[in-house]
Amino acid sequence: MKTLYLMRHGQTLFNLRGKIQGACDSPLTEKGIEQAKIARDYFSNHGITFDSVYSSTQERAVDTAEIVCDYKNVTRLKGVKEWNFGIFESESEQLNPKIKAGETSYGDFFVDYGGESGDQVQNRMNTTLLEMMEQEKHQNILCVSHGGSMYRFIQKWLSQEQIETIQFTNCCILKFEYSNGQFLFQESISQED
Repeated sequence: MKTLYLMRHGQTLFNLRGKIQGACDSPLTEKGIEQAKIARDYFSNHGITFDSVYSSTQERAVDTAEIVCDYKNVTRLKGVKEWNFGIFESESEQLNPKIKAGETSYGDFFVDYGGESGDQVQNRMNTTLLEMMEQEKHQNILCVSHGGSMYRFIQKWLSQEQIETIQFTNCCILKFEYSNGQFLFQESISQED
């Protein structure tokens, strides 16, 4: 049995300003840096160490991962980057489409605007995390990613009832056990905003 800690990056300037942040990037705020330090202390206080640490290639995730692991080696993976929202990038979050009744994702909405579909995001996240967990000597792994891409990943492995119990705060941590190509959700750890 292996363990994956899938974590969202700390608060960024775009989070603070209510901007859509997918493929584009913005820096961590002071609060975001503090959130990463709180996550680092959580792992340390619980005696949790990692065989490997991964992050998205985006600066906000890399910076968060480096703080959490005290600036040790972080492997960057494009497969766990945030959803690409096309021309909606860096615009107000008020422009996000409304999710229709009975739906749980934006679906293909952003494809017509140069972005990715929900299925594309889910497939690349799942493929990347499966490949990561199948590496030798990978028993306890940290991967820092993003809210949208993490949400699409858990939609593959969790029921909607389980998903509704998770708070996707900055630096939230989702713990999974992994065995035989299957992720089993254990718990979520969220910081209060």
